[in-house]
Amino acid sequence: MYRQEQIKPYGDSGDKGEQVEQMFDNIAPTYDVLNHRLSGDIDKRWRRKAIAQLAPFRPQTMLDIATGTGDFALLAARMLQPQQLIGADISEGMMAVGRQKVQRQGLEKIISFRREDCMQLSFADGSFDAVTAAFGIRNFKDLDTCLRELHRVLRPGGHLSIVELSAPVRPPMSWFFKIYSHTLLPLYARIVSKDKSAYRYLISSIEAFPQGEEMTQILRKAGFEQVTFRRLTFGVCTMYLATKI
Repeated sequence: MYRQEQIKPYGDSGDKGEQVEQMFDNIAPTYDVLNHRLSGDIDKRWRRKAIAQLAPFRPQTMLDIATGTGDFALLAARMLQPQQLIGADISEGMMAVGRQKVQRQGLEKIISFRREDCMQLSFADGSFDAVTAAFGIRNFKDLDTCLRELHRVLRPGGHLSIVELSAPVRPPMSWFFKIYSHTLLPLYARIVSKDKSAYRYLISSIEAFPQGEEMTQILRKAGFEQVTFRRLTFGVCTMYLATKI
């Protein structure tokens, strides 16, 4: 078991998956505004980079796992123009916000949403040309099982693109991140989201989550090959690309 799998939003009792679902349902109405403000809108640039690394492969069928409110799915639909993109998540509250955004942008024929458990996806083997995950895999209850499922639903030759928050390892950014994440971020998040536990969990899960070389080994263990990673913005975010051979 990885360290982040032991961290739960609302304490040790209860199932992590159920707690994560409850947490995101609670913060769904303020999630987009809060995240963009807390990152200074840099998160939008990170998403663009993670989508751009799929552009050479021109995926036509895509799965965005832990899709949340659909920001990554919407951007991927505009940048890559796939025929079909399914956003999957366990939080109906988050996806309800996503459905509204898809409707406003007139992308209902391309993007749809489905409630899915990443540990047991309902899709057939080899269903997708590409799978994406933006800022969500650290919330998986069982990382190894979920990554094996993502590998299973990819077609041979398909690609997995992940972008995830990470803790910088080198000073002075590591010092700044610790000060910001443990003082300013929780204070602002508490004022806006009204859920103190959610953003305490956010920081704890980021600091505990495997990153860099360790994460590439985990992806290889799940069956992926040609695994690469790139740190963004001095290590505050890390981007991964992996292939199913």
